[in-house]
Amino acid sequence: MTAKVVLVLVEPAGPLNVGSVARLCANYGISQLRLVAPRCDPNDPQARLMAVRGGQQLAGAQCFDRLAEALADCGRVLACSGRREQQERPHLAPAEALAWLMEPQMGPANVALVFGREDHGLHNDELDQAGRLLRIATGPSYGSLNLSHAVAICLATLEQQRQSPGPSSAVSPIALPPQGALEATLTDAEALLLEVGFLYPHTARARMAKLRQLLLRAEASADDVALLRGMVRQLRWASRHGSSDGPG
Repeated sequence: MTAKVVLVLVEPAGPLNVGSVARLCANYGISQLRLVAPRCDPNDPQARLMAVRGGQQLAGAQCFDRLAEALADCGRVLACSGRREQQERPHLAPAEALAWLMEPQMGPANVALVFGREDHGLHNDELDQAGRLLRIATGPSYGSLNLSHAVAICLATLEQQRQSPGPSSAVSPIALPPQGALEATLTDAEALLLEVGFLYPHTARARMAKLRQLLLRAEASADDVALLRGMVRQLRWASRHGSSDGPG
């Protein structure tokens, strides 16, 4: 199944950038533009001016309060990061990262390509929600790209791959869960681990981020995530009731 790319902008501040990205969506056949807590009005005249024939994508852009909400129905998530110092996880070149994003999958129809704020990109907790990180190579003197330019490079690379696909993979498509199901499982797991003392409030976020990355790297299937959530909920019930019998 060929997934549809959802383009997500986190807290965009410039209407010119938002309009330019909407135009790029029209250029490259991206029908879903999602904005997380935008710091500008997507209907600003400057945005409409820059959108040109991307007016439909601009008018149809969905707004969300949190990144997790914008990603809830997506299988794979790829985030663009310009940080040179963020070396705990590998940063892939656009071609490799986008090839991964578009690998065949079953389950969610959408995959997400996420871009951060114009002034300081994505926060660590936002990067943690992505299965892979992408970095666009620049010269050493100035590594910060304009938001719409970064989007253009990624979408042009994706289009090139569409037009000149490599050899087909013999690997069977993975039945991925939507990101929302994974986040719900992790929420249940965090509650259980706090209750039994495995986690402490002051370290819970960092340790849960590592667990999230473990599951994302492994590309746990929808059945795997459902099984894990069932186990967590049963263990949580038993820890409260002192019994191994189920709640019903």
